Amino acid sequence: MAFGDHSEDESLRSAWKQFCRNLEEAGDQVFKQHNPANGLQRADGFRFLTQNLSQAFDLALETRNTQFPVIHSFCSPFRKLGGDNADYTYQQAWIDGHSQYRISGNVGTVRFFNIAVQGVRPGPRPGFRPLHDPFGDTPQANMFGHDMVTGWDGSFEVYIGGEKRGDNWLPTTPETRKLFIRQGFDDWSERPVTMRIERLGMTSPRPMPDPAEMIAAMDWAGTFVSQLMIDWPDWPYENGEDFDPDGDNSFTTKRRPFNDPVYNPEMDKVRGRAITSMRWRLAPDEALILEWDKNDKFWMLTNLGTFMNSMDYLYRPVSYSPARTKVDSDGKIRIIVTHGDPGFHNWMDTQGFEVGHICARNNFTSEGTDIRTQVVKLAELASVLPADSLRVTPEERSAMMLQRFHSILRRLGI
Repeated sequence: MAFGDHSEDESLRSAWKQFCRNLEEAGDQVFKQHNPANGLQRADGFRFLTQNLSQAFDLALETRNTQFPVIHSFCSPFRKLGGDNADYTYQQAWIDGHSQYRISGNVGTVRFFNIAVQGVRPGPRPGFRPLHDPFGDTPQANMFGHDMVTGWDGSFEVYIGGEKRGDNWLPTTPETRKLFIRQGFDDWSERPVTMRIERLGMTSPRPMPDPAEMIAAMDWAGTFVSQLMIDWPDWPYENGEDFDPDGDNSFTTKRRPFNDPVYNPEMDKVRGRAITSMRWRLAPDEALILEWDKNDKFWMLTNLGTFMNSMDYLYRPVSYSPARTKVDSDGKIRIIVTHGDPGFHNWMDTQGFEVGHICARNNFTSEGTDIRTQVVKLAELASVLPADSLRVTPEERSAMMLQRFHSILRRLGI
């Protein structure tokens, strides 16, 4: 038996060759103007691509059949997707609007837990193009962990679609196509949600993929790896209402009026978040100080690379949240971004990059925070900060990093 002995051989080979061409073209995007011409960031571009290559066919084929749903995890320390928050876990399940599903599990102790039903992706129009699939969907229904009815031990069941059933139910529509699930962690001690999904009435094995299904998967996966390399960071630069593409080292003070049907203040209310991003650019002898007045919001900050992929949060202090941050005696929070450890508790590592991005999120609200920024010379840092800003020794920093390492492994079940 050889090539050509089956009627679908040519279609399968052609689809695979097209996927490989898409992958080759995606690699060329590593050298885009936004990515600085240094070895670390060029290599990180290929790392971003290969990390997403590892999940392309999980999304396109292995979890795609809505009659046999599976919860897929987008991100981990070893796989980043543009704009990912280091203190979130992101998961999805492909579903449809005519079936009924059940998610069962335990809510753990994580501070933020959200399940969203998502529908149609708006198509392109003059002056606007949607973010690459599987993003850009319109939220249809939402449930937060604190709204769920749970057992005494934290156990829960959530039904999706069909007639209302049980205390925890999310409706669907004919346009429904997936679930998007987020968990947001604050304290290092928090335990994650554990869960699984099933379609009610699932009594037979999943059919084996046939050539048509495999060809469709190759097409989707090829488009995915191509488009994600094109869209990050270009799409937020072009379309993000909360981003200033012309400014460095400061958050935008006003939203750009792009009228995005998916990512806008009204949809952010449905998602239960407020989000803003900035690009930073620092010389080796400079420090960036982020400062705001302490508040009661559940905020998060993550340092990101060129492709808005989270930095190495398993081994480096590149993300902060309220429980892990020290407040100065004047009631202000200050995060210090430098290329090397300055000896202050609230240090955010750049992992040696020349340019990057910082994303700020507030959870459970669509109200943002006024984050002020200041670039100073590293030699002047101590004189600019309050005298009582908490310092740490190298031994204390190592202990902090070990706690981060152990907690994130537990969070992800690794």
